[in-house]
Amino acid sequence: MGMGKALALAFPPARAVFAEIDEALGQQLSQLMFEGPQDELTLTANAQPALFAASLAVIRVLESESGLKLARDASFVAGHSLGEYSALSAAGSLGIAQAARLLRTRGRAMQEAVPVGEGAMAALLGLDFESARAVAEKAAAETGGGSVCEIANDNGGGQVVVSGNAGAVHRAVAIAKQQGARRSILLPVSAPFHCSLMQPAADAMAEALAGAVMGPPCVPLISNVLAAPVSDPGQIRKLLVAQVTQMVRWRESIEFMAASGVGLFLECGAGKVLSGLIKRIAPPAKGISVGGPEDLEIFRATA
Repeated sequence: MGMGKALALAFPPARAVFAEIDEALGQQLSQLMFEGPQDELTLTANAQPALFAASLAVIRVLESESGLKLARDASFVAGHSLGEYSALSAAGSLGIAQAARLLRTRGRAMQEAVPVGEGAMAALLGLDFESARAVAEKAAAETGGGSVCEIANDNGGGQVVVSGNAGAVHRAVAIAKQQGARRSILLPVSAPFHCSLMQPAADAMAEALAGAVMGPPCVPLISNVLAAPVSDPGQIRKLLVAQVTQMVRWRESIEFMAASGVGLFLECGAGKVLSGLIKRIAPPAKGISVGGPEDLEIFRATA
């Protein structure tokens, strides 16, 4: 709880973002973010637009307080999973209200795609990508019955997340330990994201995105699906649909940007996980996170 609250108290541009999203959703999402209850905030249909709101609030504050201009200062934008909507909105491709409504649809569709308890996700730590993929394939085969166990996130730094039917994912955890994984952890999620079981959600997003107004971003988006830059709105629309069922290629995305000369990565919003991954994926580069007022000085001193 308290997500974005300090920023909203300190800066009018942040308050404006939260107010716009509240109005777009017909819900006091900001109050839920600031005060809870936590179990309601973590529902997928609330969590996705909430994380988006926190990210966009940071961007608007950086623009107003630190003179940040993405078109001038950034080479690319990127986002991990739902973060692609934040990246596109920050880059002017999607309006804030529209992106929030799309994420509400996305969250509900992903939650409804697989009955609670039938799917699972797990982080396999200490295995490289190919080893983790072999574990997932073996787990699906051994579980049988057409069970799904697929790579959901290639996060880099020896962190790979698998997703699928609960039995197959539990089997993957056991196999990974046998294969020498440092740790294998079942994740506290309500659905198996980024795997083929999410096809109903992808279908729902294809319909929702077909009616969305989308322009080219001011700088290219590094797509989760391609780990490569895209700017054409038609292509971005298709990739946002594909992203629901396909792997988040985060390691390759960071490697591409670092190889393209990016030396500073700015993480905007709640948490510091992605900045931490930068250190393991592209050690010469630096990642900084901005989530609250106290982080603004760090940004000014670094950028």
